[in-house]
Amino acid sequence: MSTRKQFGRIGVLVRTFGSAVAAAAAVERGHRPTNQDLVMLGIDPMHFDRIRKY
Repeated sequence: MSTRKQFGRIGVLVRTFGSAVAAAAAVERGHRPTNQDLVMLGIDPMHFDRIRKY
């Protein structure tokens, strides 16, 4: 495996972690996360809108 691929994977990991933090913060504030953050986490934005709040 080349060094470039290793750094690429680390970058994806950092972006995924950042999206998770941003989505969690948005939900905690009572806001909807951005579509970009949801897609990065593998969540379909249309399905996220159907989640009921208790």
